[in-house]
Amino acid sequence: MERPPMTADKELERTREGREPHRSAPEAGRLGWRDIKDLMTRPQPVTIPMVVLFSIIPVYLYIGHAWIPGRTLHIPELALDRLVPVVPAWSVIYGSLFLAALLPVFVVHQQELVRRTIWAFLFIWLFAYACFVAYPTVTPRPAVVAGDDFFSWALRGIYESDIRYNCFPSLHVAQCFLAALICHRVHRGTGIVAVIWASFVGISTLYTKQHYVADVIAGILLAGVAYVLLVRRYPREAVPERERRLAPALALGAAGLYGLFVAGLWFVYAFNGT
Repeated sequence: MERPPMTADKELERTREGREPHRSAPEAGRLGWRDIKDLMTRPQPVTIPMVVLFSIIPVYLYIGHAWIPGRTLHIPELALDRLVPVVPAWSVIYGSLFLAALLPVFVVHQQELVRRTIWAFLFIWLFAYACFVAYPTVTPRPAVVAGDDFFSWALRGIYESDIRYNCFPSLHVAQCFLAALICHRVHRGTGIVAVIWASFVGISTLYTKQHYVADVIAGILLAGVAYVLLVRRYPREAVPERERRLAPALALGAAGLYGLFVAGLWFVYAFNGT
């Protein structure tokens, strides 16, 4: 029978009481692969909100393919949007959504904070869906991406794999900023670096012409609202010191995985892309 998730107060009490596995003083000062393995393999209960979150993700494509086509589309373009050119090199930053948005999977391990994280992501997805239906938009993509280099090839791949609709607010940006703010609850330094990276992701959506400036701003605001409503009250002190100290290494591991993914794409391009 699964144990009910602990509240933040109970997690804080457990942390203060020091109920982690006993370690000698020298061992307590050193953290290594064993600690990372223990943390990453810690069992987490599968909850209804988790199932709902992953179940509604395909709705993104349904809205774009079945709901929006044929309706009046909006173009929230500002003067600044017209000044930003297409720069294919930003496609690699744009693709790092899978690094930035999934950082909590690596960094967050306390059950109550995991629960709040799921609810926050569920909030931004549902709110964004409502906006997509009520205010359908279309991206400012160019008709053709010229060039045979890796970055141009990658940008064409992004265009082919994504739909042109569902722009406002930017879920891409909202997820990255929400993940960064959540990581900041665990480790301030990791959170700050993640916010900087999320900012680059936001910029990349403009240089790849996947979003407008208004979409990016709305995505950041949406992430901020979700964080304040659902995550901010979680006490930092409830995060055990060991997990806090491991957070930078875990985030770096996530970055390394994305680096391997990009390297894999480059090999695909080198052998087949041209």
